Amino acid sequence: MFWDNAAGVYDVFVNVINAKTHKRLREIVSARIGCRDSVLECACGTGMLSAVIAARCQTLTATDLSPKMLARAKKNCAAFGNITFETADITALPFSDGSFDKVVAGNVLHLLDTPLAALEELDRVLRPGGTLIIPTYMNRDKKGDGGAFVSAVGKAGADFKREFTAETYRQFFLDAGYRDAAVTLADGRVPCAVAVMKKKEAV
Repeated sequence: MFWDNAAGVYDVFVNVINAKTHKRLREIVSARIGCRDSVLECACGTGMLSAVIAARCQTLTATDLSPKMLARAKKNCAAFGNITFETADITALPFSDGSFDKVVAGNVLHLLDTPLAALEELDRVLRPGGTLIIPTYMNRDKKGDGGAFVSAVGKAGADFKREFTAETYRQFFLDAGYRDAAVTLADGRVPCAVAVMKKKEAV
């Protein structure tokens, strides 16, 4: 698996190559977390967001499909006693309906064959009135071109299924039925847009 192979070097991308973006990303996400929140984080990677979420929430369940990414996240977040780490597939989550106050899924939707199926799962495990927080790298510029980032990671083995601008990213959620979807940009070498929306109301 590409992400198992990338686990050992991913922190360099997080903390050095794209440090400006990730500093702002942490600020945006952490500001959405409350002290009484039960939070699910999908695609936690090496724990970039896990640490700032855990510092603010009551409990955090951090999941990833890659065992090696999870192992690195556990090491990076060893100071926090309120995190449970689990291997999980974002498209088939092993949690009951309405289990969490907040659900975070960072930098993963653009990698999925079925992003709408994943979005449905994230919404399913969110309690009524809860909040989805979904950051994703902006890998297409305003002219519609992919950049060096897309080319480089593609050659390395990460397969981008979708390429977003901030505008098309918000439209993705509007088309999925989230009329309150708002997007905040964390700018930097590889910008990241953070989409925030409430759980869908039952029809």
